[in-house]
Amino acid sequence: MLSSARGAGESCVQKLVMAVTGDETAATGDMPVYQIRTPTTTLPQGVVMTTSPGTLHSPQQMAEEATRKREMRLLKNREAAKECRRRKKEYIKCLESRVAVLEVQNKKLIQELETLKGICSSKTD
Repeated sequence: MLSSARGAGESCVQKLVMAVTGDETAATGDMPVYQIRTPTTTLPQGVVMTTSPGTLHSPQQMAEEATRKREMRLLKNREAAKECRRRKKEYIKCLESRVAVLEVQNKKLIQELETLKGICSSKTD
């Protein structure tokens, strides 16, 4: 069920907010029910409020929060890079050991081939 609300003096282009109302499966089975309504704030068109009015911060607090977030992001990135390097070293060690095993196996197969060639050539002589 969709409904629209328009007050007098509002422009034709409205910012519409979709909000889930009560029982999402009401009357339509498993289809969610939405109600479309106009915003309750009087912000200029194109301006979006990102925080509630009660949690507005001073520019200094916002700068500190941005700095804190940046530091946290850098710390997480540093830890992720460290883990990535550790996994890469482990992977390289695994590949090196596999190369060593395959080289030994290859030498054995070459020796066996030479032995079989020697046996085969001695029988044909």
